[in-house]
Amino acid sequence: MKICLTVFAFLSLIATDLSAAPIGPDVAVLEIKFDGQKELQRVVIGLYDSAAPQTVANFKALNEKRFYRGMRFHRAFPGTLVQTGDPDSRHGESDRSGTGGPGYTLPAELGLKHVRGTVAMSRLPDTVNPARASNGSQFYVCLTAMPNLNGKYTVFGEVLEGMDVLDAISNEQTDSNDFPLAKIEIKSIVIQPRFAASPGE
Repeated sequence: MKICLTVFAFLSLIATDLSAAPIGPDVAVLEIKFDGQKELQRVVIGLYDSAAPQTVANFKALNEKRFYRGMRFHRAFPGTLVQTGDPDSRHGESDRSGTGGPGYTLPAELGLKHVRGTVAMSRLPDTVNPARASNGSQFYVCLTAMPNLNGKYTVFGEVLEGMDVLDAISNEQTDSNDFPLAKIEIKSIVIQPRFAASPGE
């Protein structure tokens, strides 16, 4: 069964401010490579250490192991959502795309809102996952407010820089499984102190 979100109809929604959860002391700096481009694109994610401590701790631990390196964005819905974090995506689209992970799940840490810039964990649906446990590595970014997901998925961060990069990924041409045809991969994710570097450094 694929760990992916149902494609929701486009909604006329007014985006609210991101949830009141404080951003922790560290950020995740993603370097993303688009097929055919030499310059890497940068996305910075602030992490909600206090609101989703187990999820953030797991995300940091995976990054210490360079777990995400080489993974592709394997789901893209124009102006709505992009998703990554599946180890199987390194090999391109296959019948298993969207099913991979580190081999474990995480307890749900619910409560924060889904607004533009929200970063949250993917998971299996309620029918087979009534506890709403998160997948161990796959995550998605909301490109618009999605209040119908509130209280259903674990939100663990927000995009501080690079929404334009994610918007561009969402508009890439995809196959019938919403997998971008162009190779768009994570070259690295570095966890660093929030104010360690100025944008673009």
